[in-house]
Amino acid sequence: MEFLGRVVEWLTTASHWSGSGGIVHRVVEHLELSGASVATAALVAMPIGLVFGHIRRGGVVAVNVANVGRAIPSFALLVLAQNVFGIGFRPAYVALVALAVPPIVTNTFIGVRDVDVDVREAARGMGMSGSQVLWRVELPLALPLVIAGLRTAAVNVVATATLAALIAGGGLGRFIVDGLAQRDSPQAFSGALLVALLAVAIEVTLGAVQRRARVRSATVARVQGEEELADALKA
Repeated sequence: MEFLGRVVEWLTTASHWSGSGGIVHRVVEHLELSGASVATAALVAMPIGLVFGHIRRGGVVAVNVANVGRAIPSFALLVLAQNVFGIGFRPAYVALVALAVPPIVTNTFIGVRDVDVDVREAARGMGMSGSQVLWRVELPLALPLVIAGLRTAAVNVVATATLAALIAGGGLGRFIVDGLAQRDSPQAFSGALLVALLAVAIEVTLGAVQRRARVRSATVARVQGEEELADALKA
């Protein structure tokens, strides 16, 4: 109980919330690094998953290549990137992008690939081109699974971004590293707690987005013919 009291005291100390080393600034740094990493990973991974899922060929190879990033520990990637780019934001960014790509590629590919054949054919029967089928039918149906991949990537990145503090990358991991170095257990514990709370907040937020996407996807999935599909797409 005494230790928890010290943690509460540390978190409620006004000076720990302000300035370049305060909680607010560290949260912003953490979100900037995490957001940039996930956004870049999505820009790289989603087109790959969409294309291979649409043509239903070559996706297994793409997924296996992307999953190489999962086989290499994030800390090892961070060290390799640090030797190439030096310390600071860039090496952490590179390592986190590599961490985020695999779940986005995998979920996007599987989501698009597994769209019901009858729905595809109904869309083609309406005169849609291949790209129209992908963007107006396959992607809306696959969206819940795509968002699930983004959700997994985002939570993993937010949790792993704490390692950036080891190479002067900033973020909430700074409290953990400094707390351990200074033998300030309340600071280290508070840093870990803040990271956990941020990860939970990201999980809950994207979970809500995923549920909304699932409702839309279910509407399109229930269609039986061309007229019903057209009505569903307009809804």
